[in-house]
Amino acid sequence: METKAGGPGAFAHFDLSRVDSPAFVVDAAKLRSNLQILQDVGERSGAKVLAALKAFSMWSTAPIVGEYLDGVCTSGLWEARLASEFYDGEIATYCAAYKPDELDEILRLSDHVIFNSPQQIERCWAIIEAARARGEDFDIGLRINPMKPEGEVPKYDPSAPHSRLGFPIDQLADEHVEMIDGIHFHNLCEQDFEPLQRTWDKVFDYLEPYFGQFKWLNIGGGHHITRADYQREDLIEFLSDMAEDTGAEIYIEPGEAVALDAGILTGTVLDVGWNGMPVAVVDVSATCHMPDVIEAPYRPAMLGELPIEDAGAIDEGQGGAVRLGGPSCLAGDVIGDYRFPEPVQPGTRFALLDQAHYSMVKTTTFNGVPLPSIWLWDSETDSLECIRRFSYEDFRDRLS
Repeated sequence: METKAGGPGAFAHFDLSRVDSPAFVVDAAKLRSNLQILQDVGERSGAKVLAALKAFSMWSTAPIVGEYLDGVCTSGLWEARLASEFYDGEIATYCAAYKPDELDEILRLSDHVIFNSPQQIERCWAIIEAARARGEDFDIGLRINPMKPEGEVPKYDPSAPHSRLGFPIDQLADEHVEMIDGIHFHNLCEQDFEPLQRTWDKVFDYLEPYFGQFKWLNIGGGHHITRADYQREDLIEFLSDMAEDTGAEIYIEPGEAVALDAGILTGTVLDVGWNGMPVAVVDVSATCHMPDVIEAPYRPAMLGELPIEDAGAIDEGQGGAVRLGGPSCLAGDVIGDYRFPEPVQPGTRFALLDQAHYSMVKTTTFNGVPLPSIWLWDSETDSLECIRRFSYEDFRDRLS
């Protein structure tokens, strides 16, 4: 899977020695820039834009998000609680399956509660009716599976064969629509406009008989709206037309687009050896800090890396490729091969680009590897704040 990083931006001028190692550093100015683009799309199209906390839930930035977007979408009870505590606006919650003993609170916290199947709605109907009888105000939605594979990697594709995500659209019937207020579908992963158009072309025929019956349609996330080459004008026209055709309010849930190119992960080389090529052990771990590097897999871009044509032949310490691997015991804890502008030695600092989304939210302390600290920088004012450092106690208290 190819990285979608758009370049270092203001981080090209950031002094890595100002922060810990390892550390996540988020640029508030870039975050605002992304949010302004998303706000513009929402205002010009008439759609509501929700930030997906599953991708970026650095809640210290919630006031910034609240300035621009209509709310957030969450993936279960804990994210819904986080949203209600820190974020402004609407809360839309979708989970592949709800635990009955958690659903009461989810219904209380959320404006939209989206189920994965009509069977689950039926089983939970008594809980739903009891919550409404207590005066709770929420809509019920159903996630459908478009059955239109568009993903580059099958494991990240909701429409992959035998997917558990969403109710197969060819099974949708009148009795299912009667139970719900809206339809949700999410079929993309870091993609541009055309896969969305193809997905809607597939979905349209199944939903057209029910146009006018839905309060809202939610087209999920995976839209790389803030990427420089995204076809935003096409999206704006599409969202406006979709609302007119369906008679429904349209929601969109960008995740990666909120924090795209807004963060880096800094690290330090701890040791360098030779095993057919230079091999460096660093304090950043793919498996602990960037699991998508292994799961996708993909190779994150590095700040200041030499282009291949300028790197010369592989030669230890002479600008050739250096393999970076983490400190854990996992043999596959490899970040990638990189060409540094200077000879690599213990103490060399580096940074990996575009690590704000789907990195912080997925970190672990496997092997007792420390978690990176979290910093907020504003490239416009140069203000820098350490938001959180993690300690041994954070590792210890995860278990008992």
